[in-house]
Amino acid sequence: MRERVATFRARLSRLAMTLLVGALVLGAMPAEANTLDNLRLWAAPDHVRLVFDLSAKPDANIFSLDNPRRLVVDLDDTRLASGAGTPDVSDSAIDDIRTGVRHGKDLRVVLDLNRRVEQRHFILPPNEQYGHRLVVDLEYPGESAVKDPIDPIEAMIRDQEISAGLAKTQAKARGQEASQTVSAREKAKPHPKRDIIIAVDAGHGGEDPGAIGAGGTREKTVTLAIARRLKQIIDAAPGFKAVLIRDGDYYVGLRQRTLLAREQKADFFVSIHADAFKSPRPHGSSVFALSQSGATSETAKWLAASENRSDLIGGVDGNLNLADKDRVLRGVLLDLTMTATLNDSLAAGSQVLDRLDRINDLHKSRVEQAGFVVLKSPDIPSLLVETGFISNPGEARRLTSGAYQRKLAQAIFTGLDAHFHQNPPPNSLLAWQRDQQRGRQANEYRIQPGDTLSEIASRHQVSLSALREANSLKGDAIRVGQVLRIPRG
Repeated sequence: MRERVATFRARLSRLAMTLLVGALVLGAMPAEANTLDNLRLWAAPDHVRLVFDLSAKPDANIFSLDNPRRLVVDLDDTRLASGAGTPDVSDSAIDDIRTGVRHGKDLRVVLDLNRRVEQRHFILPPNEQYGHRLVVDLEYPGESAVKDPIDPIEAMIRDQEISAGLAKTQAKARGQEASQTVSAREKAKPHPKRDIIIAVDAGHGGEDPGAIGAGGTREKTVTLAIARRLKQIIDAAPGFKAVLIRDGDYYVGLRQRTLLAREQKADFFVSIHADAFKSPRPHGSSVFALSQSGATSETAKWLAASENRSDLIGGVDGNLNLADKDRVLRGVLLDLTMTATLNDSLAAGSQVLDRLDRINDLHKSRVEQAGFVVLKSPDIPSLLVETGFISNPGEARRLTSGAYQRKLAQAIFTGLDAHFHQNPPPNSLLAWQRDQQRGRQANEYRIQPGDTLSEIASRHQVSLSALREANSLKGDAIRVGQVLRIPRG
């Protein structure tokens, strides 16, 4: 019995020693090096994004060098995978990407730059599609994300129109009537006949593919194709101009999309998407405007954030700075602006939904409301159009068809066109055409900025006294927007 116990103890001792030696050996072995599996790049007009796909969380040191301009990315204890390719750097601030081994075990990536950049970087954890990622953004100071910006003269006209509207809104907020009296001595100016600016936003982009539907169809590809077709249709229509928020495969931040629309003086913002669901059965088009609760919460954010107290309602370049307004007035101004914006969004949305109903089933028969970030501009009427369900095989096939994409784009524009023919901005070509038509049909004339009563009388070949009498005017004071009856000569 004693011999068996001794033998058992000896075996146990040898096993413990084996385990101890094994642990020491494993502890002495170096951890497996990180691997750079791939480099992906997206070039935008105002920035370039480079994504490093890695097997583990990276330890990176990033710094700039001059003469010549370079950005250096040092990745500790990292090797380059044999299959890792070099992305296309054309149309970006990067001329070349070079790699090399540093200190025997580290990887150095050098970006040769052709212009001044401002860099920022961050690390993303794994998700369903990608593993660990190091994201490096190179932003171009002073560059615009919009490739085809609005004409400066159009922008000036739009600024003047915005200023007039803001004065009226502010007077209304104070419980006053806006004074728009035009002196009879002022020289009449020709009608601006400006274009109506539509900001067209293709959803997702770059490293954000959006929904991936039947057959691998990517939402970002479909939305950009429809947005480009919509721009072509808008630009071909007299009195309209489109601005693409993104015109390539790159990502634009959600808040930045509405900021870009504001920079371009947009009268309207429409964001194009393609819905998805876990089941392939849902189908049909939808149109969304901002929800009332979303509008309320957004107003609260604008009032609460200190940086927004000097932000602008209805435009840029200092048209309305809220910093000098008391909190109550700021709230009333924002509420009036957001309410008018939301009403315009819903009215236009009904027109767009009606046209979509003629080419596709509707997922919902009314304009829905939700708190989408891209709809949260307090001064620009906005819609989000879900063109169809990319997760539905039948709709996915149609959404990739050029002919069907054009039908969708045409339906969206026809709806917006109908809305603006009913509600044209004062200085727009559509407003001028409406006033000309009304004048021919009913001998009426709507006062434009710079008009004087005497020149209106001369233009219509009637006497000044007859014009005063037909409109019960005691003097020569008139208001912009006022409609005058023109007596027959």
